[in-house]
Amino acid sequence: MRTVLVTGLGGAGRTAVAAATALAAARRGERTLFLSADPGEVLGAPIRGGVTTPEPVADGLWAARVEPAADFRAEFLSLQERCAAALDLLGAARLEGEELTELPGSEEFALLRALARAARGDWDRIVLDLPPLRRAIALLALPEQLRRYLRRLLPPERQAARALRPVLAQLAGVPMPAQQLYETAGRWDAELAAVQAVVEHPDTAVRLVAEPGPAAADALRTARLGLALQGPAPQMVVANRVLPAETPDTWLAGLIAQQHKHLAELRAEYGTVCELPHLGRDPRGLDDLALLAPSEAATPAAAPAPAAGWTIEDRRAEEGFLIWRLPLPGAVKEELTLVRRGDELVITAGPFRRIFALEPALRRCTVAGAGLTGGELTVRFAPDPGLWPRGA
Repeated sequence: MRTVLVTGLGGAGRTAVAAATALAAARRGERTLFLSADPGEVLGAPIRGGVTTPEPVADGLWAARVEPAADFRAEFLSLQERCAAALDLLGAARLEGEELTELPGSEEFALLRALARAARGDWDRIVLDLPPLRRAIALLALPEQLRRYLRRLLPPERQAARALRPVLAQLAGVPMPAQQLYETAGRWDAELAAVQAVVEHPDTAVRLVAEPGPAAADALRTARLGLALQGPAPQMVVANRVLPAETPDTWLAGLIAQQHKHLAELRAEYGTVCELPHLGRDPRGLDDLALLAPSEAATPAAAPAPAAGWTIEDRRAEEGFLIWRLPLPGAVKEELTLVRRGDELVITAGPFRRIFALEPALRRCTVAGAGLTGGELTVRFAPDPGLWPRGA
C-alpha cells in the first residue's frame, strides 16, 4: 500500500490536487481512497461517506469525509465511559453527546485516526488531504511527541504492579483509577504507533502544493526544513495554477513573468517541479480533476529520506568518533541549537523542534562537537571509557 500526504500553502488548491492525485491512481487501476476533512464539491458532489463507510466516486476510487466533531464526541464519550467508576467516586456529572463541541486540535486527531483506520483496509493507495503547511508539519510530528509524553507520565515499567490493583481495590472497597489510566494510555500508544508507522513507512510520500510567487518560495523553504526535522521528506513540489506562457493581455503578462521567474527558482532549489495549469475556474468534477493529475513520472523534488531521517557512521577506527548525521536543508547555523538531555538529543531548527531518543551505543558516549555543512547536521560522539565495553 502506498500513502500520499498532500499539503501546501493555504488557498493554493491542495484539496483539488489531492483529489486529482487519487483519481489518477484509480485510473491506473489502483484501488484508491481519498480522505479529506473538507472535500467540498471538488469531486463533483458532496461527500457524505465516513472513514468506516467510504463513498464510491468512480471506478477504483472511494472518498471519505473526516468529521472532527463526530470523532471528538465519540472519543470523549468512550473515555468517559471507561473512567465511569472514577468519575462516580468523585461525584462528577457526566456529559452528554449533545452538549459536546469540538476543541481546537480535534481536526488533527481526527485525521490521524482516519489514516490509521484506512491503513488497515484493503487499499492500494491512500491519498490524505492535510491542513496547510505549518499545521501539517505539526500534525506529522504529533504521534511521536504524544507517545513520548505518555511514556514520561505513565512509564510502562510501572505497569508491572497492575496485577495487585484488583486486590487493592477489594481491600479498599473503591476502584483503582490508575488501572484505567494505564489501559487508556496503552490504547492511545498503540493507535499512535500505528499512525507513526504509516507516516514513517518508505512507501509514504509528501507532496507540497504552492502557487508560484514570492510568498510560496519562503513558505516552502521553511516547510522543507520542518519536514526534514520531523519527517518524512517531501517527494514532490507541485506548482499549481500556472498561467500560460504567452498572452496578449499586458496586465496578465506581468503576472505570468513573475510566476515563471519563481518557477525557475523552484526548479533550481528542488529539481523537477510538477506544473499544473490554471483552468480559468475553480476545478469541480472528475473531468476538471483529470486535467490536474500530477505526473507520477516526474523526478522527485528530493530523494526519499530514511524512515528516521538520521544515520550513524562508525568512524572510531579513523577518528575515534561515532558520527550522527541529520539532513537539514535550509537550516541556518544562527537558528540551530542542539542540547544533550540524558539519553535524548533536543534539536531546534528555526521554529521547529524535535527530541530524538539516542541509540544504545550513543548513550554510552559524550558529545564531542557538532557542525552544519551543506545542509547536513553532524554530531560527533566520543565513546565514554567508563561506559563502553572493553574491546568493543
